[in-house]
Amino acid sequence: MLVLIDGRTVYTPLFSGVFWEAQDVMLEDVERIEVVTGRITALWGTNAVDGLIQIINKPAAATRGAFAGGEVGNRERGGAVRFGGETGSGENFRIYGKSYDRSTSHRADGSSINDAADGMQVGFRADWSRQRDAFTVQGDAHRGTIDQAPAARKFSRANVVGRWQRSLDDGAELSAQAYVDHTERDHPQSFSEILDTVDAVAQYTFRAGEAQRLTLGGGYDYARDRVAPSPALAFIPGSRSLSWARVFAQDQIELTPTLTMALAASLEGNPYTGIETLPSVRVARVPQSNHTLWASLSRAVRAPSRIDREFFSPGQPPYVLAGGPNFQSEVANILEFGYRAQYSPMLSYAATLFQAEQQHLRSLAPTGQGLQFENGIEGRTHGLEAWARWRVVEPWRLDAGIVLLRQELHVAAGANDVGGLAALGNDPRRHGSIRSSLDLGRAWRWDVDVRYVGERPNPVVPAYTAFDTRIGWKATPTLEVLFGIQNLFDPRHAEWGVAANRVEIERGYFVQLRFQP
Repeated sequence: MLVLIDGRTVYTPLFSGVFWEAQDVMLEDVERIEVVTGRITALWGTNAVDGLIQIINKPAAATRGAFAGGEVGNRERGGAVRFGGETGSGENFRIYGKSYDRSTSHRADGSSINDAADGMQVGFRADWSRQRDAFTVQGDAHRGTIDQAPAARKFSRANVVGRWQRSLDDGAELSAQAYVDHTERDHPQSFSEILDTVDAVAQYTFRAGEAQRLTLGGGYDYARDRVAPSPALAFIPGSRSLSWARVFAQDQIELTPTLTMALAASLEGNPYTGIETLPSVRVARVPQSNHTLWASLSRAVRAPSRIDREFFSPGQPPYVLAGGPNFQSEVANILEFGYRAQYSPMLSYAATLFQAEQQHLRSLAPTGQGLQFENGIEGRTHGLEAWARWRVVEPWRLDAGIVLLRQELHVAAGANDVGGLAALGNDPRRHGSIRSSLDLGRAWRWDVDVRYVGERPNPVVPAYTAFDTRIGWKATPTLEVLFGIQNLFDPRHAEWGVAANRVEIERGYFVQLRFQP
């Protein structure tokens, strides 16, 4: 799944994933978190195989004035300050700083994992407009430390993002964004890395007649990655310059007053497999203004990362595990059917059925020199996603969601695998959540989150249900106090890993203060 913060991707080219410990935001400044499920690579490119998560922060105009907050709990302590304002010529701005200190985790027997963490982040944002043009410049710098044996691992990251948007006649829009990012991390006795990234994307949206709306765009991403080896592992070559380029287009066509079609495609070049083609077609019917039936067919791709081709363990030959020199992109062809409705102003819901035919998934194949990553697994994934939102009465809102998943993966004919299949298939078959938000008068708010996650099959991780609750009290017009408990009815539970050494998430409690004069 592709992950972005204000349009900036936080993926690492090392393994097509995210180093989550190096990502942080000022929670009080978050405007919304968009979660787009389904396969959207036609517009967002490779790696958006399962959808998109984008954290979008508030514009600077929405955060004027001073703010200070702090949290004290058994699992985490921290604080944040922010100041925003407006210049005499109309530019809005904010600056902020925050820090955190997290306690170590424990195993089931109570022994410590020794993974206590601390860090801090500072940042700024400025927004301004001139006639039809709107501009944003923002940036963040983050550093952190996580305990581990024999020495703590350290990381730091800094970025600057610029955006421009112009409103044109007839509802057309032209926009562009660029950012630079510098990351350093040191994992003692494992690896250290310095990564510099430059990214730019532009998009033009306009009407082509009464019944068509076109989106055209393109982007370029360059990364210079330098990884120092250790006795445990190496990336060869250690220094690598990588670039990705893509063009994309979408045509939204109104076929009839109740039937629309969206045709989209992206051509993306990557340093390992060349040009990948990512098409999709989506048809939607609106029999009534508050009901929508839709279906889509798309091709999604996960392009190779450095770990797939350039990873070696140990750091010197003979190697026990190595990347595959001919590792290809993983491919999924997906068919989806969906329905969503606004039953009333108080109730809305949606459901999606999906099936993905998957090819060239990563396997672990034995060779004469050891184990090697190859594309020896294929199969099918299908299931159901559904959610609902119900405002029971004006002060009380309920949100619920469920996912049912079934994977039928197998080793492809003529291929060998000694562990990749088990790793790919270790997902729970069902999980769901319910969230309640209740306003208790003008001064009190009570939130409850309940989530259920089914059993993971291999290695076995038992199913669990977590119950979190939080009460907010507006003590004065400028001061809010929040009390929270996580895992209220369960002192601890496991969420991943092998039983002998896995972390168990413990019950947590905290008090937060938020002061905004």
